[in-house]
Amino acid sequence: MAVLDLNKSNFNTTILGSGTPVLVDFWAPWCGPCQRLGPVVAQVAAEQEGKLVVGKVNIDENPDLAAHYGIASIPTLILFKNGKPCPPVVGPGGKGGILQYLNENL
Repeated sequence: MAVLDLNKSNFNTTILGSGTPVLVDFWAPWCGPCQRLGPVVAQVAAEQEGKLVVGKVNIDENPDLAAHYGIASIPTLILFKNGKPCPPVVGPGGKGGILQYLNENL
């Protein structure tokens, strides 16, 4: 499955309506670490298809979502289970960090 582009109009329906956990990557186009993490997030999305939905929130375009979830540094990942956020991980460092975060929270 492709990584979903999440925004204020589809965020809640995606989080609450997916039926599976949702991993959300809060990022910005000017953020170098975010750019490096993007392909890794897409790879995790492909590998976890059917078990996990993966989406991205551009914080520049969706500052209200970023503020609501207390995003102070990017990239930040939050796993949502049953519509509720798990503790976030800031700068997971790569695929190993993402997988560790998922293993700890799924």
